[in-house]
Amino acid sequence: MKELRKERHVKTIEELTFTDDGMFQAVLHEPDVCAELVERLLHIKVGKIEYPELEKQIAPYYTTKGVRLDVYLKDVDKIIDIEIQNYPERDIGNRTRYYQSMIDMDSLMKNEDYSELKESYILFICKHDPFKDEDEKPYGLPCYIFKSICVQKSEVNLHDNSLKVIYNASAYEKEKDEKIKNFLRFIHTNKPGNDDFSNRLSKLVEKTKENEKFRSTFLAMNLHDRDLIWNTRKEALAEGITQGSQQKAIEDARSFYTNGVSVEIISKSLGISAEEVEKIVKRS
Repeated sequence: MKELRKERHVKTIEELTFTDDGMFQAVLHEPDVCAELVERLLHIKVGKIEYPELEKQIAPYYTTKGVRLDVYLKDVDKIIDIEIQNYPERDIGNRTRYYQSMIDMDSLMKNEDYSELKESYILFICKHDPFKDEDEKPYGLPCYIFKSICVQKSEVNLHDNSLKVIYNASAYEKEKDEKIKNFLRFIHTNKPGNDDFSNRLSKLVEKTKENEKFRSTFLAMNLHDRDLIWNTRKEALAEGITQGSQQKAIEDARSFYTNGVSVEIISKSLGISAEEVEKIVKRS
């Protein structure tokens, strides 16, 4: 853990890209755009989306660790969680497991039968490959699909109606589906190229930057996050914390994340790498 440093550069609204916190949720708040993204990446048809819910929080009990989902959709017979991952993720397996359990608990009402659980999809769009071998070498697949099958006989399916799909944008060149390849290239490079959908996303990003409601919400969120972080840091400095600064940073990172502060802002404000922040919040 590095010592606390002065706050590093935080993106302005003009610098935001599609994959940044806030912008990703805002662009996918367009139901038809969200539906096209889902159909393109999951190869399923989406009917009428009941509602796109941004940064949905699920915390069944006060003492339960809650989750904050980036984009949470309900179709007539499906539930789809879409997550954007800008930083390397080493614990994505346990994360998807917990997300799935929270989604199921949130969707099944008391006295309802298990058969009433809707089809569930957890979709991760990662900038970096989250899967590595024992030598820390990325497996390099553009897409990883996980479903519940029997170890002894793979054709036996548990039929739990759940699927986890994880895209690795860094391996976009290996993707055979041209539409998905173009989208992953856009995620990896932020350059839409000639792809119509990526160009549409890029234009929506620029349009969103000009939206006064988005601008005020984004600025208010950043001001709140910065005030929260800096007030705590100033208290620590006033107390003359030196050796304890690392532990303080750990506690602050956990507290800020619980209160909805993004990993990127925590990283830049506390002077901790995004990967270190991810490790801290996963252990909390």
